[in-house]
Amino acid sequence: MPGSGAAALAWALLALPPALSLALSLSLPLPLPRGDRQVREKEALFNTTYTDWVDADLLNIYAFNHSVRRNRTEGVRVSVNVLSDHKDLPVLFVVRQKEAVVSFQVPLILRGLYQRKYAYQEVSRTLCQPQTKAEVETQHFYVDVSTLSQNASYQLRVTRVENFVLRTDERFSFNATAAQPQYFKYEFPEGVDSVIVKVTSAMAFPCSVISIQDILCPVYDLDNNVAFIGMYQTMTKKAAITVQKKDFPSNSFYVVVVVKTEDEACGGPLPYYPLAKNASPDEPVDQHNRQKMLEVMVSPAITSDAYVSSMLFCLGIFLSFYVLTLVIACWESCRHKKRKGLLAAMDSPSLDTASLLGHARSIPDTFLGHSPYDSYGYGSFGNGSSSSAEGVTDSVGSADVPYGYAGERSLENVAGRPRLDSLSSVEEDDYDTLADIDYDKNVIRTKKYLCVADLARKDKRVLRKKYQIYFWNIATIAVFYALPVIQLVITYQTVVNVTGNQDICYYNFLCAHPLGNLSAFNNILSNLGYVLLGLLFLLIILQREINYNRALMRNDTHALECGIPKHFGLFYAMGTALMMEGLLSACYHVCPNYTNFQFDTSFMYMIAGLCMLKLYQKRHPDINASAYSAYACLALVIFFSVVGVVFGKGNTAFWIVFSVIHIVATLLLSTQLYYMGRWKLDSGILRRILHVLYTDCVRQCSGPMYVDRMVLLVMGNIINWSLAAYGLIVRPNDFASYLLAIGICNLLLYFAFYIIMKLRSGERIQLIPLLCIISTSVVWGFALFFFFQGLSTWQKTPAESREHNRDCILLDFFDDHDIWHFLSSIAMFGSFLVLLTLDDDLDCVQRDKIYVF
Repeated sequence: MPGSGAAALAWALLALPPALSLALSLSLPLPLPRGDRQVREKEALFNTTYTDWVDADLLNIYAFNHSVRRNRTEGVRVSVNVLSDHKDLPVLFVVRQKEAVVSFQVPLILRGLYQRKYAYQEVSRTLCQPQTKAEVETQHFYVDVSTLSQNASYQLRVTRVENFVLRTDERFSFNATAAQPQYFKYEFPEGVDSVIVKVTSAMAFPCSVISIQDILCPVYDLDNNVAFIGMYQTMTKKAAITVQKKDFPSNSFYVVVVVKTEDEACGGPLPYYPLAKNASPDEPVDQHNRQKMLEVMVSPAITSDAYVSSMLFCLGIFLSFYVLTLVIACWESCRHKKRKGLLAAMDSPSLDTASLLGHARSIPDTFLGHSPYDSYGYGSFGNGSSSSAEGVTDSVGSADVPYGYAGERSLENVAGRPRLDSLSSVEEDDYDTLADIDYDKNVIRTKKYLCVADLARKDKRVLRKKYQIYFWNIATIAVFYALPVIQLVITYQTVVNVTGNQDICYYNFLCAHPLGNLSAFNNILSNLGYVLLGLLFLLIILQREINYNRALMRNDTHALECGIPKHFGLFYAMGTALMMEGLLSACYHVCPNYTNFQFDTSFMYMIAGLCMLKLYQKRHPDINASAYSAYACLALVIFFSVVGVVFGKGNTAFWIVFSVIHIVATLLLSTQLYYMGRWKLDSGILRRILHVLYTDCVRQCSGPMYVDRMVLLVMGNIINWSLAAYGLIVRPNDFASYLLAIGICNLLLYFAFYIIMKLRSGERIQLIPLLCIISTSVVWGFALFFFFQGLSTWQKTPAESREHNRDCILLDFFDDHDIWHFLSSIAMFGSFLVLLTLDDDLDCVQRDKIYVF
């Protein structure tokens, strides 16, 4: 029959929407030809190459038929190659099927970034397979070829696709290009509710896209439409998508593999866009053979039993700490009752280990006839005087008269007076009412050898109220911080589920187990340890505080005037921060990416800062930072963290500014610590610095007055200056981790200094803190090993991040990062216990004999 009408129909079908073009092709007969247009129709065979030509006056139609079985699916693939070079007048191919129409032109024009055009002369498309209800059905489809060119030669070949249906746990290799995409069908076996589709390649580029689509026609298998439906992710060498049976009513799906026209989406370079001398900017570029070899395998995912066992395992690990704590508490309580008779007989405390929950000790050091400090001159006071070698008078008495907590009071003076007064009856400024208070502070705090009594002069009720603000502030911060975070990550997860774009979140896709709407439930579950152990620590602190208050109600002299002053506000803040770290880390792992990284690190900075403050508070209760200034500094750290991640990558100006601020802050803090806060930052600071340098270094070469403090601060400055230089020279990409490393290094340095000085001062470390130190150090070592495995990173593109993905290593449910969550939560809990019990050996030592360092 003549062909002008058929050609017009073919062009019209290409322009119409798929649903409408499908309806027209099925309901309308072929229109009658007009003019002298010729139509040439021929019966065609599979696996036969047809070399033919077509022009503006000719329409070629190839008729194919094949048998379709209900229980067997075979793919059909159409491959064409236009031999003529007529880019302005392409050849149009229209494939008409029972339930679909596929049309494409050759050269095929695909667009890249900035609307760049790429032309492909060889095109292959797999046809969508219509379903049949009959046992065997013969179906027909037609390939129409037309053009407006005067003469265009081409090759056409239609083949059956072998291994079109993927088999479970069997690998299948294939090639794909941007103009020759591939897709395969997978059917869920009986009893399998979810599978994981893994696609690998030995070559990173060209960049490709993996898509999971429902069994619908048409199949979106080109670079410009593959993201229209289903789930998809970009890929270099690895890709993995977990597919659940409930999401596909037909119990089957297509695995679509598309090679992109450019590599920019996968982190590759943007290619040079060559233009001929007189060519138009819209001239398409021939990419020649942009081909990639891939391998696909579909494996069953874990069952619901694995979810249950993994959750029970996680709960069992952390609830065992509750059981262990209860056992230790009962054991200590039994020991305490057995020695109660000895306490009554001797009317003095004991040498034994203090309980984890804060029970009183039984036998004092003085019962043995000597003090552990008498044999060591460092920090002790000779001839019954507490004044320094320089003759500075100690206004609070001598070593022979025990120093009172808030003034010149002996144990006898305070023994008969209750201490639990109302907090509302006193303010922090009540002490500072004397006219000579500043002079008194200078006298006390500038002594060469300080004791805890010198820095525990403020009323206990005032300090208790001051340090409780730490807890209430962090609780308030947690509420206002967590609520918008939870709302945001829910929105992220919803966007991922609705759009199917799995490049939004940086999971370990090889070990990401979905549950409900959550894409990686295992990464969220593993954060449970932070919450449970943080709560356990709060309960331990609560029990300690209750025991301490009971001792005060009994007018226990050792609770009143001995040991490190007991302030629990910072401990409560630390436990709350640990719980919030677990909650926010779980929120971060709902959808980890570049825009919400600070959720996972904010409370890590707070934990490091609070631990340093608590360590400093032990021996400096009067001069520790207030909650407002401490949290303001931590807020500044978080601000720099965000700025560094957003603007710091490769930005020389930022690194210079940050390094200067880092060094200046280190110097200011060092000065504050060295002079115990007795200095002023004003216009005369430079003059005073020059005066000190002249008198101490030029006129006479004298050593530092506070040697131990100077050693700590010199080491701290060396480490911080080195870290600043490292950041300025190397400029690490992960600024958040770099900033956290600065905080952890300073914390470890101060903790090591504290331990060394404690041992130098004749103090000892008891069994419980010693076991905590050893076990915590071991756990930290293993935790850091798993942390540095790096299963994903939002510093790279999603495709590059997936190259680091690994399979699960524990119960087929948890990956390396989950193990980091487990171990780091245990290590943090152990570190808190170290801070809690480290100075229990001083519970029966008077405060004017406890050295300050």
